[in-house]
Amino acid sequence: MVDLAFLLVTFFMLTSQFRAEEPVIVDTPASQKEMKLPDKDIMLLTIDSAGRVFFSIDQKDVRIAMLEEMGNRYKIEFTEEEKETFGKMGSFGLPIGNLKEYLALDGGDREKVSRQFKGIPMDTTTSLTNELFNWVDAGRRMSFNKYQKGVLRYAIKGDGDANYKKIKKIIEMFQKDEINVNRFNLITSLESEQK
Repeated sequence: MVDLAFLLVTFFMLTSQFRAEEPVIVDTPASQKEMKLPDKDIMLLTIDSAGRVFFSIDQKDVRIAMLEEMGNRYKIEFTEEEKETFGKMGSFGLPIGNLKEYLALDGGDREKVSRQFKGIPMDTTTSLTNELFNWVDAGRRMSFNKYQKGVLRYAIKGDGDANYKKIKKIIEMFQKDEINVNRFNLITSLESEQK
């Protein structure tokens, strides 16, 4: 029995996948919907109560290709080590101009520094000034280049106290002709049934 127990523990330790730590805690609004979001092939935009926007996409090779594409768009050269670090990261929310310094920090320092930034810059245009638009566009294109089909799921996770106008801008950004995403998930927590 002891051998079996150790085999099971070893199996679960080797096959489990740990979720990347999120840089901000978001208290999602409650809903009645019970649909679960898949564990992979997700592009997630997180909006905290202060209105900061964080971005994540879960495939490492897509993340690295996306960083290379963003480097080309913004004329920033990333080293192989920086690309590898970015490929392993979870969510991030800072301007691309600060990304090289951010990648040079270790994990604990990154968490402290990420609190100082105001999230990924966004406006109502599709130009280089709207970094969030460019991250979403690059992530969508690199995912399609890898899989040659639309397997990427899009999700928005907003804090219950977040400004609705900010979330509305993100939804409008998804629906622009250049991105044209009309199917996305709004992440909520399950509301407890009251009698």
